[in-house]
Amino acid sequence: MYVVLTIQKEIIMSIEDRIDATVKNVEGKVQEAVGEVTGNPKDKTEGKEKQTEAQVQHSVENVKDDLKKTID
Repeated sequence: MYVVLTIQKEIIMSIEDRIDATVKNVEGKVQEAVGEVTGNPKDKTEGKEKQTEAQVQHSVENVKDDLKKTID
């Protein structure tokens, strides 16, 4: 029972982490677009940084998924 609950918790956490990364990516795209429209280089740069952070988060989740598959 404990193992099943632990696996379910890990799956939920992974989904939450992917959602957070997706939200951050969208925020970054919006901020970058606003920076482009307004001519604000700071917003544009910060938006790109958020997108990069989101890509890193997704990559981490992919590695975790690959490790789980290998262990199973």
